[in-house]
Amino acid sequence: MTLVPVAAPEFDLTVALAYATADNFTGRPIYGADATCWLHPDAAACLAQAVALAKPLGLRLHIFDAFRPQAAQWALWNFNPDPEFIADPRRGSPHSRGAAVDLTLIDARGRALDMGTPFDDFTRASHHASTEISVEAQKNRFLLLGLMSAAGWDFYRNEWWHYQLFDARARYPLIEDAESPFSVIAPSEPSRHSIRQA
Repeated sequence: MTLVPVAAPEFDLTVALAYATADNFTGRPIYGADATCWLHPDAAACLAQAVALAKPLGLRLHIFDAFRPQAAQWALWNFNPDPEFIADPRRGSPHSRGAAVDLTLIDARGRALDMGTPFDDFTRASHHASTEISVEAQKNRFLLLGLMSAAGWDFYRNEWWHYQLFDARARYPLIEDAESPFSVIAPSEPSRHSIRQA
């Protein structure tokens, strides 16, 4: 397995994995209680650069998700099989390669900057170029976009929070669940129907 942990003191950021709790769009934990933040070394290096760029601005990164086991990707897809926001697990997500991160910016007091929508808000307002949100939120999104782009990340136009390494699917192999550093507690087998459509 080629993954490295993302945690203090090596990384001056905060982590609250959304899928390790019920506070996500499925309403239940997807990851086991042993879940922590991991990335491919190349992604970790780019993340460290983003941390360094944010620091002089009095900002820090807050991580919602990073490496995601393939079983977890199936669980998310089964709940909401919308390819506009959830990568089809048959194709494989950059998250499942350790090459993607979901995040936002927080200020010196730990308050999240206004990004216009919450994380995993699967609407058009979550698109990077949306003008349906306040001007302040648009500025904050572009600030995050600038920091991450300068640090070597590519962005996904439909989700302001999602960044991945360039050509992730071509350059980085899927990591088998047997090699995952943490467990998945949600069922991962394909379902016959979706519980919810976004």
